Amino acid sequence: MKLLKGKTAIITGGASPRGLGKAAAVMFAQHGCCVAILDLDADAADQAAADLPGAGHVGRACDVTNKESCEAIAADLVSSFGQIDILVNIAGITQSLKFMEIEPQNYDDVLDVNLRGTLYMSQALLPHMRDRKEGSIVNMSSVSAQRGGGIFGGPHYSAAKAGILGLTKAIAREVAPDGIRANAICPGFIATDITAGKLTDEMRAQVLDGIPMGRAGTAQDVAGCCLFLASELSSYVTGSEVDVNGGSLIH
Repeated sequence: MKLLKGKTAIITGGASPRGLGKAAAVMFAQHGCCVAILDLDADAADQAAADLPGAGHVGRACDVTNKESCEAIAADLVSSFGQIDILVNIAGITQSLKFMEIEPQNYDDVLDVNLRGTLYMSQALLPHMRDRKEGSIVNMSSVSAQRGGGIFGGPHYSAAKAGILGLTKAIAREVAPDGIRANAICPGFIATDITAGKLTDEMRAQVLDGIPMGRAGTAQDVAGCCLFLASELSSYVTGSEVDVNGGSLIH
């Protein structure tokens, strides 16, 4: 059964070949969805879209920290697709810094891409979704928001991802009467390009010791949760934060 047949989706930060956005885009396309991949790099976005199964997918350049850029790309894609059913906000960056090492530019960079980008893209699509009285927004938070730090991200990354949780819940409460749902995903340790090569064998063993399931997560594990939250399977789920962490944080 194709869970997203006839649906359209925008996925930000989806061009990295082994990233969460690309995995979600592939899974959405496999379930009948027409996908627009947004990335700073237009060529990378085009290539990522061309890799997807099925037809009609597109790649677009977009700076999610720029409100005008988000509004322009939203209008373009609504015109091209005719409708946008799903928004998945995945674009983000991380920096491995200690609390006292965070400089103003570090703070601005991490908060802007992760939190401001989620705000701007959601604002850009909400009027269209409200007009249609339907839509699903999926935002990417992190276990670091819940436990106060992760493996790679500094305190400012935790703050940005915690902000996404609050923003998601506030959006969900405000737009539920309009038939729109908003949910957040909190991945734990996921094996992606961001984490590749940054752990020694000893560090990796220590991380895995803290995961009851005994393995790192995969991009496909997170994509499956995106699919659930984007589809009608979760039609009565909004304002939630869904953990995808192998049991590393149970609360």
